[in-house]
Amino acid sequence: MIYVRTVGPLMAHKKQRKNRILKSFVMVSAFLLLITLIFKIIKINPGFEGDNVIASSVHALCGLPDPCPMDHLAFKISSGATDLIGPKICTDGKMIIDGMNKNGGQGINIAVVNGQTGELISTATFDMWNGEVEPLIEFLKTIKDGSFVLMASSDDPATRLNDEARTRIGELGSSYISVLGFRDNWVFVGGKGIKSMKPLEQHIRNDKALNKYDNWPEMLEMQGCIPYSKEPGLELITNTFWLK
Repeated sequence: MIYVRTVGPLMAHKKQRKNRILKSFVMVSAFLLLITLIFKIIKINPGFEGDNVIASSVHALCGLPDPCPMDHLAFKISSGATDLIGPKICTDGKMIIDGMNKNGGQGINIAVVNGQTGELISTATFDMWNGEVEPLIEFLKTIKDGSFVLMASSDDPATRLNDEARTRIGELGSSYISVLGFRDNWVFVGGKGIKSMKPLEQHIRNDKALNKYDNWPEMLEMQGCIPYSKEPGLELITNTFWLK
């Protein structure tokens, strides 16, 4: 004889109730495990603050291998490669210049950031092959004290440069701007009116015998953390560390 067992509404209701109880138990267990872990971390490090851990993880963006301190700006910058791959400038997880599409292009690409808050002030690209140098000079004049300035080359950054443009970029902390030449690759992070900020830059000459891409040198890239200034124009009193 064959017996067929049917599950009525009451049995189904009991099964659903058991499932809800099981899910609740799993969620409560996971929550208690998290609380236990946090207390263990606090015991190991009395100075631990949960908010700082969450915020620090944000500062690890832009592809940096380690998070920056909370009073620092995380950045990553790369030059273009040949005339096909554009430059990139990223600060605190925001890609503010990206290739030839988002605010980027041939020539000198610039991002100006508030040195106290990390807020983006402006971006600009100046074509130093087909364009004119005067717009670049006028833009450099508008940069205010207390600003971080990030620059990246793409294709040719130098043909239209004149002495005034080179001098103004040099005043931001660049050492290589005086020798920057046709199709050289160059990345630079400096500041205006921040006396003790340590500028950082890389430069590689266009040399057909040494170039990675025939008529163009290889891409340059650097990344790191910039300490925020306390007041525009004042010296930085926090330590700076750089990651390459």
